[in-house]
Amino acid sequence: MSDATGPTGQSAGVPAHTGPNEQSDTATGAGAATGSPAAGGPATADGVEPSGAPGGRGVRVVLVDDHRMFRTGVQAEIGETERTGVQVVGEAADVDQAVTVITAARPEVVLLDVHLPGGGGVEVLRRCAPLMSDAERPVRFLALSVSDAAEDVIGVIRGGARGYVTKTITGTDLVNSIFRVQEGDAVFSPRLAGFVLDAFASTDAPPVDEDLDRLTQREREVLRLIARGYAYKEIAKQLFISVKTVESHVSAVLRKLQLSNRHELTRWATARRLV
Repeated sequence: MSDATGPTGQSAGVPAHTGPNEQSDTATGAGAATGSPAAGGPATADGVEPSGAPGGRGVRVVLVDDHRMFRTGVQAEIGETERTGVQVVGEAADVDQAVTVITAARPEVVLLDVHLPGGGGVEVLRRCAPLMSDAERPVRFLALSVSDAAEDVIGVIRGGARGYVTKTITGTDLVNSIFRVQEGDAVFSPRLAGFVLDAFASTDAPPVDEDLDRLTQREREVLRLIARGYAYKEIAKQLFISVKTVESHVSAVLRKLQLSNRHELTRWATARRLV
């Protein structure tokens, strides 16, 4: 999949989801950002200036993701403040923690996962709406997710996020995307920008899919991977769960959708453009 890569097309540098869901203590801190971000660029994360902290630019960031190892990896990748200009001032693993940390730390940018315990990234955006609308010190959100599903992208953008990039993004491009969101730009991985343009070109609200709403977020992830032709072992490896757990999710999806096998499931997902 094409993602937010720079002119060199360098390979992904942000670690993928690792390990089972893990809760962690929130960590907040204070530290004023120095300088100002570089001028914003185009509407995707291509062709932006190299990362680092030229001119003393700085940005305070909170990381929200329910995988501790992923947060640790992102912190290691972007959190060398002298090099990147990014200061990580807090972390959170679920919706309640996120709202508490963001309210206390008042960062310029929040890196927000879409799928979180407690209601997901959309719920964080809803509860942080007053902070986003603060004219003097707005808190801006950049979604950083493994999901590239249209409904996830559109949901968080409607909720107020300024951009959406997937976890295949490089560390360099993630730093640049953070600064551009701080500046007020909208930043998307190139493929995902089309979802947003299509959604907001229409004044009609997307129809509610009651069948899809019966599935949990994890069941939706398994559904998409099954529909894309992944074997159970491949799905287990990608989602860091056991093959037995994959089988349980598939059985639950088939039962809820009243389908008989994975071939019917694939046709069902394809008809709804979930693949």
